[in-house]
Amino acid sequence: MTTDFKDVMLKRTDNELIKIVTVDRNKYQPSAIEVAEEEIKKRNIDIKIIEQVKVDLIVKSEEQEQFEAKKVSSWARFLNFIIDIIVWFIIVAILTSQLNPKDPVQMLFGYLIFFASYIGYYAFMETKYQKTIGKFITKTKVVNKNGAKPKGGDILRRTFCRLIPFDRISFLFTPNGFHDRLSDTTIIKDEN
Repeated sequence: MTTDFKDVMLKRTDNELIKIVTVDRNKYQPSAIEVAEEEIKKRNIDIKIIEQVKVDLIVKSEEQEQFEAKKVSSWARFLNFIIDIIVWFIIVAILTSQLNPKDPVQMLFGYLIFFASYIGYYAFMETKYQKTIGKFITKTKVVNKNGAKPKGGDILRRTFCRLIPFDRISFLFTPNGFHDRLSDTTIIKDEN
C-alpha cells in the first residue's frame, strides 16, 4: 500500500503535496500523509513556501465558500423563470399582435419573431445587465464560475442551451441547470 502511495505522491506537484499535508490532511489516510511528508522532505521544499501555499489555499477555500453561499436556491431560479416567461410572452404578444394568423407568410414571420425574441431577450438582458427582469425582481444575477461578469460568448451559449429539452426543470434536480453547466455560469444573489 505504501508503495502505491509513493508512486502517487511522486507524481504530485509541490503545491498538491502541501495541500495534502496541510488543508486536506483529514481527507487522506495516515500512511498517505506520511508518504507525502517524506516526498516534501526529499524535494527540500522550504518551510516558508509551505506556509505561504497553506495560507493561499485557506484564503482560496474561504473565497469559494463565500461564493457558494451566494448561490440562489432552485425555487428562486424557478421564480426567475416564471417571471421571464411572462415578460417574454408579453413581448411576443406585442410584436405579433398585428399579424394575420390565416396568412402563412405572416405565420412564418410570427414563428421567427417568437424564436428571435426569446434568444434576444435573454442574450440582450444578460449581456448588458447580467440579469433579466426576473432576476431584477429577485435581486439575483448571472456570473461565471469565478464570480465575474460572463463574456458575450458565455451568455450566447447559455441562451442557446436553454433550448435543450427539459433544461427549464433541470435545475430542480441538480444544483445548476444544463444551461449553467454547459456555459460555466451560475446565478448568485446580487448585493448591489
